[in-house]
Amino acid sequence: MRYMDKSIEEIHEALVKGEVTSRELIDESIEMSRKIQDKCNAFVTILDDVKEAEVTDELLSGIPYGVKDNYSTKGVLSTGSSNTLKDYVPFFTATAVENLTKKGAVFVNKTAMDEFGMGGTGTTCHTGVVTNPWDSSRMCAGSSAGSAAAVAAGVYPYATGSDTGDSIRKPAAYCGIVGYKPTYGMISRYGLFPFASSLDHLGVLARSVRDAAIVTDGMKGIDKYDMTTWDSSDIHLLDSLDGKVKGKKLCYIKEICDINNYPHASDELKAHLANFMDTVDKCKKLGMEVDEVSVDQTLLNASPSVYVVISCAEATSNMSNLTGFIFGPRAEGDSWDTEMKNYRTKGFSPLIKRRFVIGSYVLQAQNKDRYFHNAQRVRRLIVDKWKELFEKYDGVILPVGTGPAKKLEGSKDILDKNTSVLEEHLQIGNFGGFPSITIPNGFVDGLPVGVNITGNCYDDANVLNMAYALESSMDFKGQVVKEGK
Repeated sequence: MRYMDKSIEEIHEALVKGEVTSRELIDESIEMSRKIQDKCNAFVTILDDVKEAEVTDELLSGIPYGVKDNYSTKGVLSTGSSNTLKDYVPFFTATAVENLTKKGAVFVNKTAMDEFGMGGTGTTCHTGVVTNPWDSSRMCAGSSAGSAAAVAAGVYPYATGSDTGDSIRKPAAYCGIVGYKPTYGMISRYGLFPFASSLDHLGVLARSVRDAAIVTDGMKGIDKYDMTTWDSSDIHLLDSLDGKVKGKKLCYIKEICDINNYPHASDELKAHLANFMDTVDKCKKLGMEVDEVSVDQTLLNASPSVYVVISCAEATSNMSNLTGFIFGPRAEGDSWDTEMKNYRTKGFSPLIKRRFVIGSYVLQAQNKDRYFHNAQRVRRLIVDKWKELFEKYDGVILPVGTGPAKKLEGSKDILDKNTSVLEEHLQIGNFGGFPSITIPNGFVDGLPVGVNITGNCYDDANVLNMAYALESSMDFKGQVVKEGK
């Protein structure tokens, strides 16, 4: 009997009853890891010497999970899916992983990702392209591609992820699972390889809202090693899930959701937005109020550019320590500066180098006010607008992307100029540090699509409960890609 495609609570109950042991779960998960590696290339490292954990009252005890490869794990290869760190083995473990270990959780592999989290396709991992378990000709999105593929395929009930623009939530949508990033600072970033520090969030990919709540309860907590963490000890996400949402208020953005704004809309996009409007009706039937609101199109259109400028600038600064002398394989050269140049030019992928060029350019003294400071100003305008919405509404509900997962090659899904905001609006959750969750929202052409709810900072319990109620009205909780698909 398979257990890894069950929920955390179901697996815990089986462990407590003695129907299965932690050792057997680990062996099942590692076996599934190897099958999915052959199919999807989802992992950087699969651990063969994992020891079982004692089963206690903790729901996570004894249960395997996956760790995204930009989390430091002491004594275990942690590459960030980059050739520049292909042999790096940390001497300490990320706080979030330590917290899960204290709960008795057992990590069995490190999942592949876009290099240093700087990509949205799952195609820039130094170990190769991650493919979607629903359709190997399509991407998982990124950067948490390996985590999403593994959870969707039933390797384990959850995996950790990181989210700087949508790197948990969009892969979750493409793979038909749940992706949740809590309020900025609820989970410590200590031990996460930094990409853009003001935007980076840690979070979880799971197959249900309850499982996401259980894992986040285990990961979160104030941390002396991360000054941006805050005390969330009075927030109990799992206990807050009661499905009572009558009177809750949601809104969606007309400029993003109106099909008339997309004159060249594909059939997939039309079906996706129709799915979304059906979900709005479900929310109303649950007793929630849902309003259509309007946001200045100019402000919305600025969002993707703001993200590029700020994230690239912060990445350039954060990764200036990757010289080949402190971390990673030292490059050849007849002088220190030649060695460093060779390390950075030959080690990074073209995408990363482009981002570093952009980041360096916008931070130059003659450009800083025009680009970086202006991006910061517009970020504040966008965040203020969302906070204005949160004064009246409990959350903003929106479709994720323009439809199901995109083709890896030969795609004709070229986005017209009007669809960039629809693809990139999840970045606003990172601009404001808002709690944001994506859940499955049915299928388009046999492939999963997602819907997202984003709420105000520190209102995580409310956001998850609305998602939980909505999920309970659908048929997509706990879905796993069947073997042979």
